[in-house]
Parts: sequence; structure tokens; C-alpha cells
Amino acid sequence: MVRKIALVLAAAVVCVPGTATAAAEPLPVVMAALGDSISAGFNACGWYVKCTSRSWSAGDHPGVESHYLRLLALGQGIKGHNLNFAVPGSTSADLVVQAQKAVAARASYVTILIGAQDACVSSESRMTPVAAYRARVDRALAVLAPTGARVFVASIPDVKRLWRIGKDNVVARSFWALGHICPTMLADAASNAKKDQARRDRVRERVQDYNEQLEQACAAYGPGCRSDGGAVFAYPFTLDHISKWDFFHPNADGQRALAQTTFKHGFPWDPAPLTPDAATPDPQAVAP
Repeated sequence: MVRKIALVLAAAVVCVPGTATAAAEPLPVVMAALGDSISAGFNACGWYVKCTSRSWSAGDHPGVESHYLRLLALGQGIKGHNLNFAVPGSTSADLVVQAQKAVAARASYVTILIGAQDACVSSESRMTPVAAYRARVDRALAVLAPTGARVFVASIPDVKRLWRIGKDNVVARSFWALGHICPTMLADAASNAKKDQARRDRVRERVQDYNEQLEQACAAYGPGCRSDGGAVFAYPFTLDHISKWDFFHPNADGQRALAQTTFKHGFPWDPAPLTPDAATPDPQAVAP
């Protein structure tokens, strides 16, 4: 599987116009995933459990074809150095601590996907203000900046699309209601009342605002940061990509779609052989 990924990536460099002249980045030796339950692989392999092996970012399950496995296909220096500091339920308020862990682990490549839980709260009034979200992201990036780490930020998925594709599914609606899953968007999922339609539109707009701020924060970080340009938000996912444990989180197929969609918007990595340097894991830094 690793050899297959390597061949695909090599072909992409040859065939995509303009990539041959793009400035290549040295392959990272340590990578870290930051974020919430999506990057932790929650419910991707079992009943309400983390499944970091199936994370779109740092997972090592071959079926997901994560960023880590795609980097491993280009060079073995990163082997075994795929750390995952993402925590289910995390909001933007938790990002600084995760960034500090990535710095302690000497991660030279960091992925960030955060914000769904800032919008998926019990009521609209409890959603994280846009300015607060931006300030928290900026603080986390400021922690990473002195290390020179390359950062990739993924947009937050469109939770209204989830409502749209699941609202007519009785099982999905039952899980959403019983589990109080993202009530700002998914409460009263069968309702077509104007007040509920307006609520969903406002929540979707808040997610779009978060994504805009995330992209701007990435641009402010400089050339060491890449964003997906809203690709995850725009991805036409279906119920086949969603865990049947809760009808909310990506399953293994969804994680694979995330990996594929995001990686092509990332850095042009240089597959040249790695040379020994100081970018080795800190033995005192232990992933949770």
C-alpha cells in the first residue's frame, strides 16, 4: 500500500501542470495532528472510542491513506513519528495546549482541524464568537511559529450538509436527538418551520465565518502555512462517509476522503533522502 501511494504521488508531480517548478519542502521527521474528535478518528472503528489509527492526518491504517502514510511513502524518516494530540470535544480554546505539546515533541509538520465543537453547542448563544475563535487560532499559531513548523489547516465540514443528507433518515434523526448531537444544527431535524430553517442558516454562516478566519490566520502565519481553501467544507460527503455509531463523525471512508481532499492542497514535499538533524522526537513528550 505504501509503494502504491508513492507511485501515485510521483505521478501527480509529473502530471499536474506547474508542480514541477513549485518550491519543494523538506520532508518532516515528526508530525502532529491537532484538533477535535474528527482528527482523533472518533467512532471510525468502534462504539464511541478514539481511533487514531484511522485519522485522516496522523493515522497509520493503510485503508485511510492519511497524510502520515503519504509522507512515509516519500521517505522513511518520519516512520513511527506520527503523533496525535487531537482530543474529542475540543474547541478552539484547547488549541494552544495542543500546540504546546506539538512543540515539545519537535513536530515539524502540524495539521489543524478545529471549530465544529465551537458551533455544535446547546444553543446559538453559546457558540464561540468569531473574534474569540480567531484570537485562539492566532495564539496557537504563535506557539508554533518560532519552531518553523509547517502547518496545514483544514476547513470545518459543512454541518448543514450533514443535516440535509440525514434529515430523512429515521435512524440518523434518532441518534441526533437521543445523543443531543450538535443541537444548534441537528435539533428538530424533521422540522421545516421557518425558525428552524433560519437557525440552521445562522449556524452554517458561523461555520463559514470560522473557516474564513482560519484561512486568514494561516495566511498571516506566512508561507509556512497552507489551507485547503474551503475544500473540506465544500466536499460532497454522503451518509456512506459517516459513522453509523452516531451519524455525525466520519467513518473510515470519510477519513480517507478527508485525507485525499486535504493532502492535495498541502505542501509540495521534497522526496530527497533525509539527513540527520535535530528534529527528533523528545523522549519526554508523550502523546495522550
